[in-house]
Amino acid sequence: MPIVAQSTETTDWVSRFADEVIEESERRAPGAGTSVATAPVVVVASGLSPSGPIHLGNLREVMTPHLVADEIRRRGHQVRHLISWDDYDRYRKVPAGIAGVDDTWAEHIGKPLTSVPAPAGSPYPNWAEHFKAAMTESLGELGVEFDGISQTAQYTSGVYRDQVLHAVAHRADIDAILDQYRTKKTPAKQSQKPLDEAELEAAEGSGAASEDDGSSGAGSVGYFPYKPYCGNCAKDLTTVTAYDDDSTELTYTCTACGFSETVRLNEFNRGKLVWKVDWPMRWAYEGVVFEPSGVDHSSPGSSFQVGGQIVGIFGGKQPIGPMYAFVGISGMAKMSSSRGGVPTPADALKIMEPQLLRWLYARRRPNQSFKIAFDQEIQRLYDEWDKLDAKVADGSALPADIAAHSRAVRTAGVELPRTPRPLPYRTLASVADITAGDQEQSLRILSELDPENPIGSLEEARPRYDKAEAWINTHVPADQRTIVRAEADAELLKSLDMASQESLRLLRDGLAEHWSLDGLTHLVYGVPKVQAGFSADATPKELPAEIKTAQRTFFALLYHLLVGRDTGPRLPTLLLAVGQDRVRALLGE
Repeated sequence: MPIVAQSTETTDWVSRFADEVIEESERRAPGAGTSVATAPVVVVASGLSPSGPIHLGNLREVMTPHLVADEIRRRGHQVRHLISWDDYDRYRKVPAGIAGVDDTWAEHIGKPLTSVPAPAGSPYPNWAEHFKAAMTESLGELGVEFDGISQTAQYTSGVYRDQVLHAVAHRADIDAILDQYRTKKTPAKQSQKPLDEAELEAAEGSGAASEDDGSSGAGSVGYFPYKPYCGNCAKDLTTVTAYDDDSTELTYTCTACGFSETVRLNEFNRGKLVWKVDWPMRWAYEGVVFEPSGVDHSSPGSSFQVGGQIVGIFGGKQPIGPMYAFVGISGMAKMSSSRGGVPTPADALKIMEPQLLRWLYARRRPNQSFKIAFDQEIQRLYDEWDKLDAKVADGSALPADIAAHSRAVRTAGVELPRTPRPLPYRTLASVADITAGDQEQSLRILSELDPENPIGSLEEARPRYDKAEAWINTHVPADQRTIVRAEADAELLKSLDMASQESLRLLRDGLAEHWSLDGLTHLVYGVPKVQAGFSADATPKELPAEIKTAQRTFFALLYHLLVGRDTGPRLPTLLLAVGQDRVRALLGE
């Protein structure tokens, strides 16, 4: 009897995909199991090209199948999440951060990424391993469980030899499929899927005009779906000039160095299938049921569409493949790994906890774009996350929000480490800013936030405190940092009218009694109310609109007297940081 998928959160996109993947897996292996325990292993896949820093857009290529795989695993099924490291792709171009600095890197264009030296100072053996390592570490921090497959290892060890020979033997069939699209010109679309780099390789490296389908540079043999790397210069700027199907003898010439040789393809492991053939070959070889793709892979004539036809030549089926949208950064329209300084998962994890980053990917459907904040917006995101955390705890959150929260804080196998005392991110950032990282001062301020339940050690606020401090130090411009005045602004104090002087007196008189985060919040908002003849406890509904204007004027005065600007960190936090005695002195006592 077939296994029936059970969706625990029907309003959650992850659960809906999990239902479809489980059902598709069962259709592909009918009768393989009558229970979850004996069901076939569900295979989901991602592909990453370590051609440079693997950025936050690429992370969606991993997080989408990870979240689906994790949901399937939670239901008791066996799941294998493959990450194909496309480290046997050609080194296509020198990244923006290196171009113009060291022209010697250009000499490696056309070589496999694993044959290019690692960047200067790297402990890793080659270019690909250098960029794989950073991503692997970030995925570990995010709780992503996966099986990594090096395409260099697969090709050079002969694992795909039968598939290569099969593709070459059926090159006419593949060519006929590709020919349906060669005359169709489609607008170039932006992409974040790192494998789009592979589609451009032939166009830049050998003059191919059809997204690395092997249609050009094939010499007298016509269409040929396999590209050898040169035995002399190691580049893929090669042209196949002869091939014998019976003996598998293949002759190629390198247009870069002029080298030519004849090899037996049934013994030769120094080359790879062109991208539009390589991808569907892997779907069939690995039995992939689910793999997402970027918007360009869903357009007419794209790799995903064409691959859906070519995969049948290898006896396989196209995976369920949702299109995913762009991930942006605050202030940037899109990300591209060819640009220098593009934020990576490691960059994000320096300033935010893994739970928050997971949540950003889990709460949006794959076809919905979203932004990751490296600017002031990160404070609002953390406020939103903390509110959700509280709603989940008290049972008032909506089902879809509960599901996204659950996927953020834990996987099927482990709960991600959490900050024991998750104080507001904006408060921690303000404290780190005001104290310039002085831990003793920071602990003093944080211990005064809630006198009835004081924090006893900074360890209770970590790692969130460290993330907030890193954000202040790396993403807040120097002219926006907070510097408390060394002495009172005597000239400004002398110029104040009676009402302003009275507001400062009311604040000074209430400091001792209200010296906590909540107490100071009540005090600074209450002073303008009291001056206007209302109770400090009066709610906004009980007050005239001009009270808000009076509050803004009062706040601006305090900022000028304390930090010499119109704005700054939240006043209650700022007051705690400055300390009672210094506050009194700066406010004219």
